[in-house]
Amino acid sequence: MKLFKFAKDESGAVTVDWVVLTAAVVLMGAGVVSTVGTALTSKGSTITGNISDGA
Repeated sequence: MKLFKFAKDESGAVTVDWVVLTAAVVLMGAGVVSTVGTALTSKGSTITGNISDGA
């Protein structure tokens, strides 16, 4: 009987959902930071080159 009660217990399901959602948000944030960081590095190099050339 305890096995059936345990199988029907859904008290930890919400925790699993939150863990999955949090992991997804963290991974998306890391992707955005990586993309923006690469773009900013490229633009910074361009600006540095223009300043060095006196443009």
